[in-house]
Amino acid sequence: MANALIVCPRSDLLLPTSAGRAAQYVRMSTDHQRYSTQNQAAAIAVYAAQHNLVIIRTYADEGRSGLRIHRREGLIELIDDVHNGRADFDHILL
Repeated sequence: MANALIVCPRSDLLLPTSAGRAAQYVRMSTDHQRYSTQNQAAAIAVYAAQHNLVIIRTYADEGRSGLRIHRREGLIELIDDVHNGRADFDHILL
């Protein structure tokens, strides 16, 4: 698991104190993409920690082109959740 994001239990990234609640969206086009979804999630986790945000939901599309939305189920679900009032977060991190 060379590209895995590992967050240790009891890490400050997991504490939902008074932090804002955020969703993250990660995507990659192919299995050989240089910046994998794990790398994106790691960068987003650092940003969230620096800005007092807790990531509570992840939307992901792996192996999907960014040219069209019709096959990007994760992005469609994110938009649908926000549009229909099901979002339990205040921020979206990309």
